[in-house]
Amino acid sequence: MLSFTGRILYLSSDPAVIRRQLDGTDIRLSEALPLRDNVSTDEITPVTIMMTFDARLGRYPYVGFEAGGEMPFAIDTVRQGGFEMTVAGKRYGKGSSRESSPLAEKSAGIRLIVAESFERIYRQNCDNIGILTTTDFSILDRILTGEAIPLTEFLTGRDDVTQDIIRAGGLLPFARAHLPRLETPQINDIRPGDRPRSLAEKIVARRKVLPVGDVQPGDGLWLSVDWRFSHDYFTGMCAHFAHEAFGTTLDLVRPQNIIAFQDHLTLVEQSQPHVRDGLVPAVHELFEGHHGFVAKYPVRAHGQLPGEPGSDGICHAIMTETYALPGDVIIGTDSHTPHSGSLGSLAFGAGATDIANSWMTGLIRCKMPEVIRVEVVGRLADGVSARDIVQYLLQTDAIRTGKSIGVIFEYGGPVIAAMSIDERATLTNMAAEMGGFGGIVEPDATTVAFLKERRGIDFAIEDWMASDPGATYKEVVRIDCDQLSPMVARPGDPGNSVPLADLSAPVHVDIALGGACTGGKRADFDIYHQVVKWGVEHGLSIAEGTRLVLQFGTVGVRDYCRSQGYLETFEAAGVELVPPGCGACANCGPGQSINADQVSISSINRNFPGRSGPGKVWLGSPYTVAASAFTGHLTSFADLIRANHDDTVSP
Repeated sequence: MLSFTGRILYLSSDPAVIRRQLDGTDIRLSEALPLRDNVSTDEITPVTIMMTFDARLGRYPYVGFEAGGEMPFAIDTVRQGGFEMTVAGKRYGKGSSRESSPLAEKSAGIRLIVAESFERIYRQNCDNIGILTTTDFSILDRILTGEAIPLTEFLTGRDDVTQDIIRAGGLLPFARAHLPRLETPQINDIRPGDRPRSLAEKIVARRKVLPVGDVQPGDGLWLSVDWRFSHDYFTGMCAHFAHEAFGTTLDLVRPQNIIAFQDHLTLVEQSQPHVRDGLVPAVHELFEGHHGFVAKYPVRAHGQLPGEPGSDGICHAIMTETYALPGDVIIGTDSHTPHSGSLGSLAFGAGATDIANSWMTGLIRCKMPEVIRVEVVGRLADGVSARDIVQYLLQTDAIRTGKSIGVIFEYGGPVIAAMSIDERATLTNMAAEMGGFGGIVEPDATTVAFLKERRGIDFAIEDWMASDPGATYKEVVRIDCDQLSPMVARPGDPGNSVPLADLSAPVHVDIALGGACTGGKRADFDIYHQVVKWGVEHGLSIAEGTRLVLQFGTVGVRDYCRSQGYLETFEAAGVELVPPGCGACANCGPGQSINADQVSISSINRNFPGRSGPGKVWLGSPYTVAASAFTGHLTSFADLIRANHDDTVSP
């Protein structure tokens, strides 16, 4: 039986209600309504406070939380307030997979979180470190009457694997006691004549270790993993958790398939908030944890460029360019790991505890996901791209209300067949913003050509690497690209997507930012160059007071741009070019806003409060980012052309 004697913190949409609670007043749920929906991990633990990976995070939960345009939480207010439970609305913990968020809550004294719905990775991270979660609001009244709650109440509706982990007090205690070590990747045969399956279901069937037998959507399972990666925010945290659970020297399973990336923070010396607030030494503490792991164990590493700012590149992009293959299972400490689903991999994000466990066992736990088929038909108009398809999906009711949490988005249809791997990666990458488990595209001739061109691999697609006719889907969504126009997302949430043409008034732009894993690929730079070249040829200049900042996703992208002659065009136009890495997307590098009045249009994948600085961030495609730089306000490439009396688009 579990007793809760601390206070309940209601994350209300009304900042006055928050302040009353922080001032010591206990309230009821009815007084807190409406609760905040879509509370992101960027708000629970903004990137600028993620400078440690232990109990010190307990000073900071919710310091980025926004309600009614205010940020009512300060350092230490949760811990000092004696709160033991947090209550919120729909899609709690959306966004980044950072385990820093539940660890900060736990370290501040939070033992239970009640929400209308949870994002998959966030809730799994809570399970892994021993925070209880429930969507049953009736439990609050029982707690307020002093009733002790049986642990079984928090197991209702959870799969068998998750129940075992919760009973054990967390993933690593369970792993020590019960999990095998998988020294060799397990690959099962799929027998002819089995029921029709989607590609994702086939990969799960081939790589499932436990339980024995068929699984249904929602069942818990353990998969054999091919590639496991972490990045500089979390390598030290993963190592810290692993050392605590398994000892000071780790016997890693298949260390040659473990990769540590230094990519998120490599431009910290050029990051205004980190320099201003004296955070650079704290970032170097994270680097020490990262480098200490890499130096001690025979793992692969991609890091800082020698003698210059930046890194080899962003983890997701390098995984696709260098490591992932169709049919692989890939996990990483980042919600955008599904990037590699563009090649037909089953790739998904995981928390630091899950990654630490995978180092020691070669296994990852998940629930058997349902699959939504997205059939994309018609023709993309000039100036419309994969990014607009994602933002169209993001504004649909099913995704905004969280009905697609934990699903795999399988993309197909003639428009997808005609897309490059880079454009497909935009679709699979942003499964994270839609609350998805992952995204996937069946491998085809384009996949084979990509692997040959980028990696010199002669890859042969196997017969099983496609969804079967008659496969079962949770839903089939059809998008007619003949009706699709450029989309943008209003500041605050990627789900705030609207057609650009529907904006009722011009939106001034201070910063046009292209880059990150979603917008820093070769195909994205083809688009930036197309727009900038057109502008220069037509006598246009970047608007006064507006910056166009482009950051390469990887060194390979930078080298490609150099070989194509793009750099000369960009430099002639006054574009600011940034070395490879995450940079402003992680609020850690050039292109971030520095005050609340600044407005950005960006190709990064999310725009939660504080994500790329204190200003307001709109999201859009590479076409929209580059075109808006020439006008100084949000505009499409087609409208830029029309405004300058030219009906042609130069490639």
